[in-house]
Amino acid sequence: MRVRTVRAAILIFFLIAFTAAAFGDEFEYRHTAGARYRILSVVDQAVYINGTLSHRAETLNRIAVDVIDVRADGSGFHKAVFQSSERLVYDSQQRLNSAGNGFHWTMEYESEFERSRLGRITIAPQYFMPVVRNVPVFPGRNLSVGDKWYSEGHEVHDFRGEPFRIEEPYYIPFNAFYEYLGNRQWKGQNYPAFSVTYNIESRPPAVRGNLYPVRISGSFNQLVYWDREAGQEKAYTETFRITFHMSNGLRIEYRGTAQAEYVESETMDKHRLISEIIEEIAKLDIQDIQVTAVEEGVSISLENIQFYADSDVMLPGEREKLLMVADILTRYPGRDVLVAGHTALAGTAEQRMTLSQDRARAVADYLLSRNVRSPDRIVIRGYGAERPVADNSTQEGMSRNRRVEIILLEN
Repeated sequence: MRVRTVRAAILIFFLIAFTAAAFGDEFEYRHTAGARYRILSVVDQAVYINGTLSHRAETLNRIAVDVIDVRADGSGFHKAVFQSSERLVYDSQQRLNSAGNGFHWTMEYESEFERSRLGRITIAPQYFMPVVRNVPVFPGRNLSVGDKWYSEGHEVHDFRGEPFRIEEPYYIPFNAFYEYLGNRQWKGQNYPAFSVTYNIESRPPAVRGNLYPVRISGSFNQLVYWDREAGQEKAYTETFRITFHMSNGLRIEYRGTAQAEYVESETMDKHRLISEIIEEIAKLDIQDIQVTAVEEGVSISLENIQFYADSDVMLPGEREKLLMVADILTRYPGRDVLVAGHTALAGTAEQRMTLSQDRARAVADYLLSRNVRSPDRIVIRGYGAERPVADNSTQEGMSRNRRVEIILLEN
């Protein structure tokens, strides 16, 4: 049950892009048509069942945002993709996870919404993301250090899966309380900052014949930093605690911290990037590699990558190939990386998905061991046989479909 999977990073989405007015500190959102940015956060949380530690995990949240249009009243129309990945850190016996350092993709949502100059969100009811809405909402007046204000907000959760099976977006209203704190330090630099605190309390409807929460409660405390010169948020930190009291008597509690940063997207010239990488591959004489433009960015596809049969252990020669690819990746440090595993059409769908995830993880772990990226900038995802590039009825086609893609992400 991953009820907090994207909550922490989603909050920061509504804390970006505000700026001080020319005379005094009157904050408001400033939108620029065509702007692209992403929000990266890491959540460290422990999960307790009836007061006993179950496990501790980290969640990597990545939100890619496009500002499509700006209205005459200053509101902005946004399109966004919310992605979340997880990794187990410790199990219930506090044993360190030995399955690798990479984050495994868990979920993805698309959303469209309009946000007003002071922070109000207008969004169609079918969208589950963002989770935290109408935070912050600014008072529309000059603020001095110590000034306080409050506004109504709400969380929206996706409880469609087990054990809840609540099909519609589930709303939890709250009152958010703010205080302007003046300058605070983030990574050695001073930024104007304010706090945001709120509590939630909800009693969901009963769901016939299924396990369901009878009460949800929680408390959240954030410290938000922004860059006045850029007119954009710089970062935020959070502590949170949320508890689910279940219909069977279980009490599931999530306690954790999070921190996140806003990152302006660098324009990707896909054609130039592809030409540069192809030229390097030719110089290094790396075989069975295709470089193409994909929706997410630029893909370096390792086709017919060799593993031991039904295993995620690479044959020795493949590590030599990966070492050369790793050197190419280090030349583009500003790009996050998605490592995607694919299989041919053999075995069951579940077996194919597991094998593709494991092989993607093996490639990602090797890249991490070469310090190509830090763990929070590599995401692992398995597709099984869902995305073939060749005919699975031939041996040659199946060989091409057994591949791992290393994708330099555009946003």
